[in-house]
Amino acid sequence: MLGADGRLQLAAGRRGWRRCSRACLPPRRHLLRHYGPLTNEILLGNALKLLPREQVQVATKFGLRRERAAGGSSWGVCGRPEYVRACCEASLHRLGLDYIDLYYQHRVDTTVPIEDTIGELKKLVEEGKVRYIGLSEASPDTIRRAHAVHPISAVQMEWSLWSRDIEPEIVPLCRELGIGIVSYSPIGRGFFGGRGATEQVPAVSNLLGYPRFVAENLEKNKKIYLAMENLANKHRCSCAQLALAWVLHQGDDVVPIPGTTKIKNLDANIDSLKVRFTDKDLKEIASHIREEDISGERAHICFAHTTWEHADTPRK
Repeated sequence: MLGADGRLQLAAGRRGWRRCSRACLPPRRHLLRHYGPLTNEILLGNALKLLPREQVQVATKFGLRRERAAGGSSWGVCGRPEYVRACCEASLHRLGLDYIDLYYQHRVDTTVPIEDTIGELKKLVEEGKVRYIGLSEASPDTIRRAHAVHPISAVQMEWSLWSRDIEPEIVPLCRELGIGIVSYSPIGRGFFGGRGATEQVPAVSNLLGYPRFVAENLEKNKKIYLAMENLANKHRCSCAQLALAWVLHQGDDVVPIPGTTKIKNLDANIDSLKVRFTDKDLKEIASHIREEDISGERAHICFAHTTWEHADTPRK
């Protein structure tokens, strides 16, 4: 039995969406230590049994884990070589695969030289357990040093119409080094799909940990959504499709990974490929959706210290 989540993954594959990332899967069953009880890799593995393996690229991550602290537990980051290997072996077992196509360090461990972490990943590549190495929320210095140990194939960063802080430094660096950019939260954690703007955020939602979805910030950000609606009407698409299409137009080296729990939204996301913008359109969109008009920081309050601005590591 695949269940609803497995059916969604299988539907994606059968629609030609051949890059499967556990970060794109329904948030209520994410398998990363950050997301939940490690269920999604098992679900994804079951779905992959019904698809040709050679036609699917599987990406997964390691790095975030629950750590005991005074009065409870908190999220920690680990990039020690032995932890890297243990996580990879465990993921391969849950997925039922011999290798992972793209293996990311989910967040950078600022207590471990990046050379040590990437050195272990390089060994996993040499052993055939990993094909390509990726980083997520890494600083420019960390990206460059990591790439010197082993080629980095992808850097996953938040990049959307309301999160553009990577454009001055990280985007040019990735293009200099030939690294692909994977855009997570390209629809602004659902904001450009109406979440918080036309739909109320539930009182127990994880979104309330994101400053942009909190009371006074959200009220200000609703003006951004209204501007999006006008632009979407002009281009005959939904706000979510416009946001996704904008990311897709940032370059052939950019791959957005929108998440959804519904097949109808999966189809709508795929249809964003049909939305075309001219250079003039892109300038108009940027002039109406300006980063300086966004109210609130982008990162969840529990992970603000793990963003790329704070991701340098000790020198080897």
